[in-house]
Amino acid sequence: MRTINYLRVSTERQGRSGLGLEAQRASIEAFCATRQCEPLATYTEIESGKRDDRPELIKALHHAKVTGATLVIAKLDRLSRNAAFLMTLKDAGVRFICADMPDANNLTIGIMALIAQQEREATSTRTKEALQAAKARGTKLGNPNGAAALRRASKGNTAALTTITGNADAHALDLAPVIADVRSTGITSLSGIATALNARTIRTPRGGKWHATSVKNLLARIA
Repeated sequence: MRTINYLRVSTERQGRSGLGLEAQRASIEAFCATRQCEPLATYTEIESGKRDDRPELIKALHHAKVTGATLVIAKLDRLSRNAAFLMTLKDAGVRFICADMPDANNLTIGIMALIAQQEREATSTRTKEALQAAKARGTKLGNPNGAAALRRASKGNTAALTTITGNADAHALDLAPVIADVRSTGITSLSGIATALNARTIRTPRGGKWHATSVKNLLARIA
């Protein structure tokens, strides 16, 4: 099984210190060793799980999508604590596995997603209550959840969901920059492009190998 590995921590301090990242890396590596996986790449993100507009996650999803690889994470909450986002991801054709529960089925993932969101909402409620108590004591508070931040988060969430959904046309658009890169090396024939895509372990929308005909169809969709 070819994999794209994704790690995430919530703060820059954790990212600099390696706290959390090394544990995730060890968990994923242990899983991959057990399943004799072929890791293609590892993406590391420093971003809150409350936000779904995460560039490294989008890159990891794109890489997994165009190569037909499986996204591997240490724990479900490393992806998101938003149940709608997780369920959309589950149904969008991007396969992912949690290293701490690799045999979980779709029902289990759905339940875990709902539990993760419940935990997120409970944490948010406790934070608001603590802020209200601090305000009542006369403590001056900032505005960490302002309208601009909410608009950015909403826009990013839409971009993330758009990236992981779609049909063959969307798959073709995902491959457009790859095709451009192949052509920049001087490879322009259909058979040459097919060979280059196969060498990069990129699969067709149906998971097969590329041939001149399938490359011709791909280019027609991109045009």
